[in-house]
Amino acid sequence: MGKFLKVAAAGAVMLGLMSGTAAYAQEAIVGLITKTEGNPFFVKMREGAQAKADELGIELRTFAGKFDGDNDSQIAAIENLIASGAKGFAIVPSDSSAIVPTIQQARDAGLLVIVLDTPLDPIDAADATFATDNRKAGELIGSWAKGTLGDAAANAKIAFLDLAVNQPTVDYLRDQGFMAGFGIDVKDPNKYGDEDDARICGHEMTGGAEDGGRTAMETLLQKCPDINVVYAINEPAAAGGYEALKAAGRDDGSVLIVAVDGGCPGVANVKDGVIGATSQQYPLLMASMAMEAIKKFADTGEKPAVTEGLDFFDTGATLVTDKPVAGVESIDTTKGAELCWG
Repeated sequence: MGKFLKVAAAGAVMLGLMSGTAAYAQEAIVGLITKTEGNPFFVKMREGAQAKADELGIELRTFAGKFDGDNDSQIAAIENLIASGAKGFAIVPSDSSAIVPTIQQARDAGLLVIVLDTPLDPIDAADATFATDNRKAGELIGSWAKGTLGDAAANAKIAFLDLAVNQPTVDYLRDQGFMAGFGIDVKDPNKYGDEDDARICGHEMTGGAEDGGRTAMETLLQKCPDINVVYAINEPAAAGGYEALKAAGRDDGSVLIVAVDGGCPGVANVKDGVIGATSQQYPLLMASMAMEAIKKFADTGEKPAVTEGLDFFDTGATLVTDKPVAGVESIDTTKGAELCWG
């Protein structure tokens, strides 16, 4: 090969490398910020987001709080994404209200902000929300519990294994949805704990974790040894509550436990009779849809729409139980296992 051809060939290779580097450098940056890292719900979100980011050719950066309620870590993550020139991010807020000013900073900087699972307070503080209808998810398990007990529901003794003292939206929506489904007056629709229904034994916080559920259940059993219904914010809390009941000799089927999540361990617990029913939600779908929406926004400036009649996009909730109740639509654990996560 002549000298001129060698130089031309080398130049072509270099140009190709530079072109590839430029294409990579122009790859849109998107973020995913979850409450914590280890919860199977958030693990599945990351899997869904990463798979969709890879498919779309965008660069995903993930962040998580050190614990449920860690607002400071989420603020730092948003500031990192703003400084990085990200096009947008999806977030599961640990504090629905306290994070709002930082969310606004991101939107002012031109980032698209999509909230997943736990709506902000107010919900329109984000560009869009992709979530389970958490109040409906609670209503499903509340209606199921009421239907299962029949006439005995009028004299139920109910333990509430809630999430956190600051009552993020996902916390009070599920809790109050359950109460509405069970036939309890919820009083203020934006918080729980002000009810005067004698069937309520109390509300204890779990942090959404199994050990928290166990401790909360132990506390409530001291107050109400005759508890026969347990509402749990999620399936790990429900599993912890069951362990406390078992230790107290109350694992004889006399206590009805309901929860929200639909993870594979939770569906298995429904099949085994530990949990009577759970409302299944779909975290992988939420996260993958968010990546698509941010990419579309980056390409066209178009923001996502909401579900008709709602102020968010409803990603669905389905009751999973092997003991169906008339008038409450459900699927069994076989189907639930096909759709579960974690």
